[in-house]
This record gives sequence, C-alpha cells and structure tokens, in this order.
Amino acid sequence: MIATAGGIGFIPKGGGTAAAVAFCIIWYLFPMGYMYQGILLLVLLLAGTWSAGRMETVWEHDSQRIVIDEVAGMMMTLAFLPYKPAIIIVGCVLFRFFDIVKPLGIGRAEILPGGFGVMADDVLAGFYAQVLLRVLMALNLL
Repeated sequence: MIATAGGIGFIPKGGGTAAAVAFCIIWYLFPMGYMYQGILLLVLLLAGTWSAGRMETVWEHDSQRIVIDEVAGMMMTLAFLPYKPAIIIVGCVLFRFFDIVKPLGIGRAEILPGGFGVMADDVLAGFYAQVLLRVLMALNLL
C-alpha cells in the first residue's frame, strides 16, 4: 500500500502522474505548517525508500506500480512554499517534466541500488522543480 500510494500505482498507464496530481489535491486541501511539512517529507523519504526497496524484489527495479517516489518528489517540489493554486499547478508540471525528461543528472540517480535508486531520481526532480519555482516567485511570475 505504501509503495503504490494507496493503490494508485495499479492504474495501468499514468500512475506516476495520477500519484503526483492526487498529492497536489491533498496538499491544497490540507495545508500544514513548515514543521509538519518537514516531518512529512522525512517520513515519505524513509517509508518510500523502504517500501520501494521491498517491492522491487517482488516486481522489477523502479516498477511502474511503485509511485511513492512520485509522491515524495511532489512533496520535495512543494515543501515550504506558499499554498497557492498557481504554485501547486506549475510545480506539478515542472516536477513531471524533470521526472520524465530526466536532465541534469536525474537519470543517473536511478542507478543507485534498491529503494535509494527508485526514490533518488524523483527527489532530485522535485529539488530542481522547487528551485525553478523559487526563481519564478522571485521574478514575480508566480
């Protein structure tokens, strides 16, 4: 249940996008303070790495059913930013871009062993998405 983000990973096509969008909706509906965001990010990173590592022994490495990495990547994208619909939507688009295209070393992060490799590329994609969101905010474009 953890690795598939409550079963979202069983969606035949687009489970990663569905998990990212579901997270964005929940994120907007249930805002939380920065301390709780930090705790949730840590829990997602730890639980995601553990569950992805366990489930890749059942399925293949970075199976499409494992979408907790997309949830953690979206959390990395939106953590500690204002709860504005524009930021959430643009953040989701940026995260999915970085996650799918895998520029700037993101693709190399997947080769790490076990759950670390499953999670690393999405966390890095989320980091890049957040940096770009912060630049857009600093330029008053968001």
